[in-house]
Amino acid sequence: MRSKAMMYLTLFFGVFCLSTSAIFVKLADAPSGITAFYRLFFTALMLLPALILSRDNRAALRQITGRQAAQIVAAGFLLAVHYVLWFESLSFTSVASSTVIVTLQPLFSIIWGYFFLGERYSKKALLGCLIAIGGCMIIGWGDMQVSGKALIGDLMAFAAAGVISGYFFIGQKVRAHIPVVPYSVAGFLSSAFFLALYSLACGSSFTGYSRSTWLAFLGIALIATIFGQFLFNVLLKWLPATFITMSILGESVGTCILAYFILHEAISLRQGVGIMVILGGLLLFFLQQNQKSKS
Repeated sequence: MRSKAMMYLTLFFGVFCLSTSAIFVKLADAPSGITAFYRLFFTALMLLPALILSRDNRAALRQITGRQAAQIVAAGFLLAVHYVLWFESLSFTSVASSTVIVTLQPLFSIIWGYFFLGERYSKKALLGCLIAIGGCMIIGWGDMQVSGKALIGDLMAFAAAGVISGYFFIGQKVRAHIPVVPYSVAGFLSSAFFLALYSLACGSSFTGYSRSTWLAFLGIALIATIFGQFLFNVLLKWLPATFITMSILGESVGTCILAYFILHEAISLRQGVGIMVILGGLLLFFLQQNQKSKS
């Protein structure tokens, strides 16, 4: 994937698919740990044929060093923690509040990238980041809840934003040496393992769910994870983790559009303004970084 235009198109397609996450979580009548477990377990099963049937992928899996394996397990653990924190936050606060706060992850990515990877960004690129974050706040501000219970959910979502940034930075490092399919299958399975332990500790059942809930599990695995999370793993080979987390700010845009078509929720003037602000901020950020890479 050498074309930057194709990389960016793939990136924003992945963000749009990722925007279905909150909808599927709400449709799944199951504990958050179980929903997260089946999300990653089913995703790993869907990718397994690509691992088994490819000689190169099998060889790459056998060549993973102990250090790389530890990094993949660490990434899987962070992904599991992210999903538990985010899904649980939806039980305490509104979808809008949780989604908006989770999309603050670029702030963590910029900090991690600055101190650990030596990444530098122009003032205009940073301004674009802040503008896009401001757009997310505009969309979710009217639905922000002010209560003790909501505050707990908001803090969990904020922690989830920091954790997922760490996941992407580990992925950026590991993906430089390991193909995407072995990395993703190993990472998703390790994450599913941690989520299974969490669900067992909570006393959650792995069976007995309705047909609509099982369909929600499959939907969040196929659409939000294969066409979203997995595509991000693919792009980590060529794009910095900060680019990935910046693009996820567009998740609020996708959520509004999907809610309009699927849930028949009208897009308010505030949401429309927020969408335009987000898109403007993202455009400024990516244009500035693209010019910097050419100079």
